[in-house]
Amino acid sequence: MNVAEPPSQPARPQMGEPPRRRRGGPGSLAVFVADEQTDHPVDLERWERLVRDVLAAEGVEGDVEVALTFVDESAIAELKRTYLDPQAEGPTDVLSFPIDDVQVTGGRWPDAAGPGPGRTPDPDDAPLLLGDVVVCPAVAARQAPTHAGSYDDELALLIVHGLLHLLGMDHTTEAETASMRERERALLTAYHGVPTRDPWAD
Repeated sequence: MNVAEPPSQPARPQMGEPPRRRRGGPGSLAVFVADEQTDHPVDLERWERLVRDVLAAEGVEGDVEVALTFVDESAIAELKRTYLDPQAEGPTDVLSFPIDDVQVTGGRWPDAAGPGPGRTPDPDDAPLLLGDVVVCPAVAARQAPTHAGSYDDELALLIVHGLLHLLGMDHTTEAETASMRERERALLTAYHGVPTRDPWAD
């Protein structure tokens, strides 16, 4: 696939959303990728590179941790029931679990994250635990022919979609949906390639 120039503007949280911190303290991005399913092959190195590229394009830097996990249908269905909707039936394709920014406060107790008497904590020095993206390859493979076109295109789209959720984007309104789709298209084209089929056509 042809790779375009990196998109120039990072995504922004939607109106009413508090801005998510995108910079950790001194350090580097740590991406944890795991394959906990056996239904479909997953190239962990390839998808780790996509995560790194997308986060760099979105201005995420410093001591930041993010996890990408591939699971089977029963596992993602259970996560969906547990964390989103107890009445939900069946699997979904991707779930995102943002982790709240670390709140660095003053104080003398060890668990208060205080730097000690006479020192003011700097929130910019704290690590940023961005969150987790969970993808189900079995669902991706099933929906790919009528969505992004190929299995790889579908996985790439789901990963980009999940990462944008971690960064504060959403699709609960028409305006949010349009903004998120525009950003997905730019990132996917730049760091994966043009999908075989246009997943945003409908």
